[in-house]
Amino acid sequence: MKDATKTVTAGRKPHAHRGVVNTPVYRASTILADSLADYRAMGSARAPDALVYGRHGTPTHHSLEAALAELEGGASAHLCASGLAAITAPLLSFLSAGDHLLMADSCYSPTRRFCDGMLRRLGVETTYYDPLIGGGVRSLIQQNTRVIFMESPGSWTFEMQDVPAIAAVANDAGIWTMIDNTWATPLYFRPLEHGVDVSIQAATKYISGHADVMLGAAVASKAAESKLKRGFLELGVSVGPDDAYLAARGLRTLAVRMERHWASGLRVAEWLFAQPEVVEVIHPALPWDPGHRIWKRDFAGSSGLFAIVLRPDLSNDAALTAMCDGFELFGMGASWGGFESLITPGSPGKSRSATSWPRNGRPGGQVMRLSIGLEDPDDLIEDLRAGFERMRALGA
Repeated sequence: MKDATKTVTAGRKPHAHRGVVNTPVYRASTILADSLADYRAMGSARAPDALVYGRHGTPTHHSLEAALAELEGGASAHLCASGLAAITAPLLSFLSAGDHLLMADSCYSPTRRFCDGMLRRLGVETTYYDPLIGGGVRSLIQQNTRVIFMESPGSWTFEMQDVPAIAAVANDAGIWTMIDNTWATPLYFRPLEHGVDVSIQAATKYISGHADVMLGAAVASKAAESKLKRGFLELGVSVGPDDAYLAARGLRTLAVRMERHWASGLRVAEWLFAQPEVVEVIHPALPWDPGHRIWKRDFAGSSGLFAIVLRPDLSNDAALTAMCDGFELFGMGASWGGFESLITPGSPGKSRSATSWPRNGRPGGQVMRLSIGLEDPDDLIEDLRAGFERMRALGA
């Protein structure tokens, strides 16, 4: 079965719900047993779709979990209330006081804040590593290293990690591996097929796809399943059924939406590359990008998220304000992956410790991250063109 078909069919059992196409919203806390024997059996339920208590999930949750596990090729999926929670809950599930974590230096900044805050207070040491290290990560492994965490490409600077090489080193050393796979979605990269133990999605973004849901998901390999499930159970992680329903509904159009994000993102990125205001376009799917070789080798497609670096002389605040405040189609706001296009300024260098930014002598102009939505790309290009005209008028 092709992936596009899986996004439509996976996790759905219409005839279990009187023929209803979408699994209905089950709002429930208490689940009643038919008898004492059934009640006792509920306490030891092992089936992934067993009904025990609302916190453990309802058919609404189980439908989405089954679909995500199938798309990722995993043993089971576990939902939580945000993408960040989908990162922190697995880390708490696999790490203990005295353990050591290897974290990609290009990680999502709230991930770094969690490592430097709560994990440190709990006695877990974090070492940040160059995301381009590949199999060289072996040199950073300590006797107490328990987890290697990846994010490919990185949230702001889009370095492509050699996931198979890192996973091979970790597996040889008996170390768990995790990855934030939100950029690619399960359609364009399946980490578990490359030796990773836990694949994480901020389902807030492309899975839900409509900028109206906060949700995260972690999919476990067979080896990691019991440990991840126990961690989620002990942490009391749960998700409202309405959010799970909306994410499941978004999933059904994921394949067609991602094709549009991919195509439109490349079109806009290629246009930006030719603009004199832009000194660099950072997009792994472009042939000249440093990460393109790994992207082409391991990935089946691209999302619509990438970054540009503006000329330093056009990076003053007045020019940036003129550019950003006049956009008609591009919004400014947190998150990405919805139907709407976004553009946001950032300072990746402030979140680095193992590596520097800009890297390898790149010009140090303003970094702008773009999330290309479902609008016509020609209209988005015209919006950007007008923004650059406003910027030039006030540039130094």
